[in-house]
Amino acid sequence: MSPDTDVEMIRETARRFAQAELAPGAAERDRTSAAPLKELKQLGELGLMAVAVPEEWGGAGASYSALTMAVEEVSRADASIGVVMSTHNSLACMPIVQHGTEEQKQRFLPALVSADTIGAIAITESQAGSNAADIRTRAERTHDGYVLNGAKQFITGGAFAGLAVLLASTDAEAGPRGITCFLVPTDAPGFSTGKPEEKLGIRASGTAQLILENVRLDDSHVLGKPGEGYKIILGALARSRLGIAAQAVGIAQAALDESLAYAKERTSFGQPIIEHQAVGFRLATMATEIEAARRLTYHAAALLDAGQPFQKESSMAKLYASEMAERVCSQGLQVLGGYGYLSDYPLERLYRDARICQIYEGTSDIQRMVIGRMLATG
Repeated sequence: MSPDTDVEMIRETARRFAQAELAPGAAERDRTSAAPLKELKQLGELGLMAVAVPEEWGGAGASYSALTMAVEEVSRADASIGVVMSTHNSLACMPIVQHGTEEQKQRFLPALVSADTIGAIAITESQAGSNAADIRTRAERTHDGYVLNGAKQFITGGAFAGLAVLLASTDAEAGPRGITCFLVPTDAPGFSTGKPEEKLGIRASGTAQLILENVRLDDSHVLGKPGEGYKIILGALARSRLGIAAQAVGIAQAALDESLAYAKERTSFGQPIIEHQAVGFRLATMATEIEAARRLTYHAAALLDAGQPFQKESSMAKLYASEMAERVCSQGLQVLGGYGYLSDYPLERLYRDARICQIYEGTSDIQRMVIGRMLATG
């Protein structure tokens, strides 16, 4: 099977499943904040929870381009599931694939690949959001491992994750070079989860605080070498930003889908409103911005797959797509008028879901800083 065929097959699989199985229940999951464990398990059975994981470990062995497109299609149907899928793939599975020992891969990957276990990335703390180096969760060395204490905030999937890929400081004096990455089973003694956060959007993504009180782990739970955690996660975040860009594109495409359908059916002054120039122009701008964001995202993913520098383009894609999604959803809501403001119609949910894309996995300001620094250094 050629790479292009592989990508298209995965995209089509994601699209069909998402529209048939995820889209119908998205509004109800949003209303109740219900954990989508059944749906995530179904994605696992389709290979979509381990798209880029090599086949030897049970994954699809596909490209980041395929993963990006799959996240877009799932997010088009349900952004809450899309972000958990993206995080699980890029920030739970892939760090283990790239930095784990053979024993760690054998121990953790099978359950992650099948989605029997959902993986979460645990970086953010109450004082350490954009500045991931300011980690205050501590891991103190013992004779046979570490004892972890601290708390993580705003963790996607934290309410139902079975494994946390977690950053903790093992040497407070060393700054970023004193940060270590741990694989923390959430059933470990001393590990607990706070009440799921009540949020503006992506309400079914299980965002929660993680609390560690004297959690004891042996050395086999260290991912990579001690002190390499910050480096490991920075690399993973550069890749995972493509997932957030794709999520934003998927949300925006859903908004355009709804807007187009409404504009073709709704009549005003004796004709469908899509034939009014004001509405037609608005839809044309929406479609153009979506396609620009999509191509920027796909380009960054293609660079990554080709082994070329992609970090600047990844940040550009995340920046542009996330801000585009809010604009497009706002314009879509305007097309529907008063109906767009009602929870009976998807635009209201899409508008709320879109807003977070400018915040998590690096705010828009952080992306501008990254891009600016890379421009300055050539």
